[in-house]
Amino acid sequence: MDPVALIFYAAVCGLLSLAAPGFKTPAMRLIVGAVVGVAAASLLPVLRGFL
Repeated sequence: MDPVALIFYAAVCGLLSLAAPGFKTPAMRLIVGAVVGVAAASLLPVLRGFL
């Protein structure tokens, strides 16, 4: 795996894990995780272009 992608997704997952306890139901955590995952996957090519 590309080191940039690995570091980026590690940071996204780490930040999401900090926010996860605030979402009380498993369904809400799943929805937020899916939205964050799609946003992160969409944002990575843009960030890679800046690097």
